[in-house]
Amino acid sequence: MENSPPEKGERIAKLLARAGVASRREVERMIAEGRVKIGDEVVTTPATLLTTLHGLTVDGKHVKAPEAARLFVFHKPAGLLTAERDPQGRPTIYTALRNALPDAPRLMPVGRLDLNTEGLLLLTNDGELKRALELPSSGVPRTYRARTYGEVTQAQLEGLMEGTTIDGVHYGRIDANMERRTGRNQWIELTLTEGKNREVRRVLEALGLEVSRLLRTRYGPFELGDLPRGQAYEVRPADVERFAKTLMALPKPAPRSEGPKPAAPARADRPARSGPPRRKPDPSRPIDKDAPRSPRRDGRPPAKTGSRRGGPSSDSRGTPRGGNGGGRGGSGRGPGRPSK
Repeated sequence: MENSPPEKGERIAKLLARAGVASRREVERMIAEGRVKIGDEVVTTPATLLTTLHGLTVDGKHVKAPEAARLFVFHKPAGLLTAERDPQGRPTIYTALRNALPDAPRLMPVGRLDLNTEGLLLLTNDGELKRALELPSSGVPRTYRARTYGEVTQAQLEGLMEGTTIDGVHYGRIDANMERRTGRNQWIELTLTEGKNREVRRVLEALGLEVSRLLRTRYGPFELGDLPRGQAYEVRPADVERFAKTLMALPKPAPRSEGPKPAAPARADRPARSGPPRRKPDPSRPIDKDAPRSPRRDGRPPAKTGSRRGGPSSDSRGTPRGGNGGGRGGSGRGPGRPSK
């Protein structure tokens, strides 16, 4: 009817993401495949607005009301795919999670780690939290330790702070530092905020290095510490809530205001723009020292000890200490272990 009031509700993809079914993009694919129904009617567009999940099914299963956002830290071993299933029959993270978190709800990985990359992988039941953690505009830092072979200097690593372009793909600012070297073998620590596909490996290989091991030790304020391979623990709900509020409150880069574009001159000898080329805003931000940190796996707050490498110290609310969280020599043990 004409002049009817606008429909109320939220987009179906957003509701399903919040309910932990999948990310918004994955929900849109499900809708395109005809897997989402309201009653007996197949949903045909992700623009469908709903005020309730009543009668909504995905693959024939009723969608439950969304639970509070939960977040888990998982130590992914090398050799596992960050996927629900693999056509080739290779093991996935969910194979290990059945043992590590037998009573957990359906969880979605925050980003991905390659088959041969190990270390910290965040998992959540909340699609909105997953999306906010993954967006480059959120500026959430990820820290990796890479064991490499070849010749490289600290000056070359510092050059990555300006960003680099490889095979037509631009990679933003990376803070890279040489940890230690033995002959032509070295451990390098890298912190970045974009998280593009195989970013660390491609950047290091472009420097002429061969990566033999890659370990993620930190994602935002959450650290791997001495968590054993294949094990996981849940971040305290209060810490998740505080961190989510901090994350959602981060300012997003404003679009560049170009103003009205003048008409192009008729002359063919139009002068070129003088001065240095324009650069995109740097999306990286410093870690918020007031953001919550993940607790110890036994539920107790970590000891009140001083921080290392300039990180924040522990407090009574269960905030972990700073540091890279990964052990020297790739053991996965180091500054992230709480004091005894």
